[in-house]
Amino acid sequence: MSFQSLKKLRKVLKLNLKNKKVLVTAGTHGIGKAIATQLATEGCYVALFSSTKDRVDEMHNHLLCCGIEESRIICLQADVLDEKSFYLVESEIRKKWGSIDIVINNMGGGGRWGKEDIFKTDEEVWKQVYDKNVTTALKYTMAFLPDMMKKKWGRVITITSIYGRESGGRPWFNIAKNAQTVLMKNLARNSQFASKGITFNSVAPGGIWIPGTGWEEKMDENPEEFRAFIEDKFPRGKMGMPEEVANVVTFLCSEKASLVNGASIAVDGGESHVL
Repeated sequence: MSFQSLKKLRKVLKLNLKNKKVLVTAGTHGIGKAIATQLATEGCYVALFSSTKDRVDEMHNHLLCCGIEESRIICLQADVLDEKSFYLVESEIRKKWGSIDIVINNMGGGGRWGKEDIFKTDEEVWKQVYDKNVTTALKYTMAFLPDMMKKKWGRVITITSIYGRESGGRPWFNIAKNAQTVLMKNLARNSQFASKGITFNSVAPGGIWIPGTGWEEKMDENPEEFRAFIEDKFPRGKMGMPEEVANVVTFLCSEKASLVNGASIAVDGGESHVL
């Protein structure tokens, strides 16, 4: 779909996201970058962070090049495994904007960490993968949930994985992603939040082509084997793109998705096995 076609579709849908304040964790690369860009072009104020300064600077310039005003952007360098960084992000947002309407828990990863043999994988890997995915999502959700309750409107969307809906992948990653899904479902069923117009949903991507995440190396090592892998694993005959995930997230942020609460939505082109 072309950019112009997408703009026309959004006008028809009337997503009503203008001036909503959004936090996108790990918002400088891949899926996070695509989400932050789409929401910014929808008229949202967007705050984001990454542990890598070069990526933070690059994303800041990218948003400015998209025509987003400086006052509508907060780009920070922060490491979620460091307690001080968590308070830095929250305090900077509150100092500049006061509150947040939408939290996108995109920070995660760890699917390739450790070794296939769990006996050769240090216990610290299990802890760090859990903290990056689950603890971070919980902290930022709870930090800004009171804002949403006061406004009687809010969205929390956590980027999980198809392995947050079914078994598969390395166990520390599988456990963490399932825990994220359970967190969103549990909060969605709490009437003190749902009655105030706050929704909690999971978006579960399948294989997404993101530069620098290992897929290029696999393709370069053995192009024929990689092509056979793609054809066997992905029904469309290709991997997904970050923008395709961002499309679903943007809809879930909108007024049009008010009844979608507690869902785990696979965005995988048919890759996963669960119903």
